[in-house]
Amino acid sequence: MVEGWRNGFREATNSKPLFVTIYATVIIGVLVSSFYVFSAIYSPTNGSSSFLSFPPLSTAGRIHRLPQDNATLELPVAPPPPPPQQALPPPVLEEAQGKSLGKIWVSPPRDKKMPPLETFKLTKELFGERVKDNVIIVTFGNYAFMDFILTWVKHLTDLDLSNILVGAMDTKLLEALYWKGVPVFDMGSHMSTVDVGWGSPTFHKMGREKVLLIDSVLPYGYELLMCDTDMVWLKNPMPYLARYPDADVLTSSDQVVPTVIDDSLDIWQQGIFHWRPTESAKKLAKEWKEILLADDKVWDQNGFNEIVRRQLGPSVDGDSGLFYAYDGNLKVGILPASIFCSGHTYFVQAMYQQLRLEPYAVHTTFQYAGTEGKRHRLREGMVFYDPPEYYDSPGGFIAFKPSIPKSLLLDGKHTIESHFILVNHQIKQIRSALAIASLLNRTLVMPPIWCRLDRLWFGHPGTLQGSMTQQPFICPLDHVFEVNIMLKELPEEEFGPGIGIREYSLLDNPALPKQVKESWLDVQLCQEGKEGCEPSNNTSPSQVLKFPKRSNEDTFKAIFSSFENVKVIKFSSIEDAFIGFSDKEREERFRRRVKRYVGIWCCEENKTPGHIYYDMYWDEKPGWKPVPPQTPEEDHPHL
Repeated sequence: MVEGWRNGFREATNSKPLFVTIYATVIIGVLVSSFYVFSAIYSPTNGSSSFLSFPPLSTAGRIHRLPQDNATLELPVAPPPPPPQQALPPPVLEEAQGKSLGKIWVSPPRDKKMPPLETFKLTKELFGERVKDNVIIVTFGNYAFMDFILTWVKHLTDLDLSNILVGAMDTKLLEALYWKGVPVFDMGSHMSTVDVGWGSPTFHKMGREKVLLIDSVLPYGYELLMCDTDMVWLKNPMPYLARYPDADVLTSSDQVVPTVIDDSLDIWQQGIFHWRPTESAKKLAKEWKEILLADDKVWDQNGFNEIVRRQLGPSVDGDSGLFYAYDGNLKVGILPASIFCSGHTYFVQAMYQQLRLEPYAVHTTFQYAGTEGKRHRLREGMVFYDPPEYYDSPGGFIAFKPSIPKSLLLDGKHTIESHFILVNHQIKQIRSALAIASLLNRTLVMPPIWCRLDRLWFGHPGTLQGSMTQQPFICPLDHVFEVNIMLKELPEEEFGPGIGIREYSLLDNPALPKQVKESWLDVQLCQEGKEGCEPSNNTSPSQVLKFPKRSNEDTFKAIFSSFENVKVIKFSSIEDAFIGFSDKEREERFRRRVKRYVGIWCCEENKTPGHIYYDMYWDEKPGWKPVPPQTPEEDHPHL
């Protein structure tokens, strides 16, 4: 059973996922969330009203500046520790079930034939088999997104939530999930398994399929919690949501400025909303579907906004935080962005940590580098489930402790110039580490990267005004590096051998196997010519190797060939460790490769264009300065 689950990751990582998201637009001066949660309340004849909803954590496809003052907070001096929910044990898939639900993660007998496709058709009966307390939690995607889906399911079952269903947009995913014991239904989409690209006709078709699914399921009378699969649950949200039994809709948002500092609902006059299908909401869903079907040029999010904004307010009462919307009857509450987190409030602001709160969920929004960037973000947070071999790379790992002077990190104002001085200092060290990793055929554990300025899609003064972003902060790798390019297979004859990378938190992950933890060599650089600093494979009793700075390729190979079986080699510093490849052709191929690894910072205010390209070899260009492209001919990466 466990082996089959692991194989799903190996297969799925060879494909590209099809994301089902709705990108953010402006409503009430802030951002509307990206995916929808629908929960049907009991009919009046049931004698009770029940509400549960999944927080739709939104995607920042369009982000706009918020007209609020900037906040400068106390500077951190070390990476913030992950919350307790991030310390995940190795993925052991245990049986999870409700009182009357079928088991999850229990594979069908191998001698059993695959049931006909008709068996997985969307019906009330199929959904009813998975419902618990009238609630069903749903996501959907294609086969290439399978590792995300398995992570999504695993987090829910770890929280003892088993009333789940996954909609398969292709038969390959449907069959794979069935054989792994994951409840699945057929979306009937016949969608491609490749990444369709945001804004493409196929992307818009996906949005329509989502609306059609919602409109089909609501009449069943179940409370429908619909999620994107590029998010994870960190805490069971049901008790929190049950605190607001009068709500028709509870929604998360793309709000990046806190309106409350505890776990109460966000203030609606300063936030945005989502919805839940009561009779009023069912009417909304039907109208939404009709608008989209009538005009295939209407974006589903825009159609939704047009309908919902017909009425906003007043407050339902003075205490609950609920307010009226849509037809004046829909009662809505905004889940606090500090604990129902976007990619910004979680990975950039760490808002929940600053407010001493426990996060319920995180969605990989406000990020770059596509699917690979999303996956890497979750890995940095130690909330993505990978197969065991991910943590025991062939050839072993190489890691290093970055050397950053206090003055670069903390002194002076946070400007574009000081940001680039800090980041460039780290880029140079990473460049050296990549070369050594390539030379020794090891996988590089990337270091945490410190930034002074946030990265966004528009001009800004350094951080989102009014947010809790601290300066400096540990920024996600995709703020500086093109993670998708780093993980892409490039032709070796042009770019040299590939260089594997891992997230900076890998060596702290509880999933790291014992044989890796216990196979470790610390390397301390020393000045050649000083006593005890000569090329040697002799280590101290505490397994520390002294190694001369500015060593050449032959020295590296000669010394470290003695440690080929050591899983982790960690340098106390990487500065001036390696003077370059002996083979100039290999050096050129390496340069062509890593030049493509760095991305852009965005964006300087009141400049068009306002983005600035990072340069892997900035130090070889006298007078290099961080400025936007001055002409169209200059608007390209430094290749």
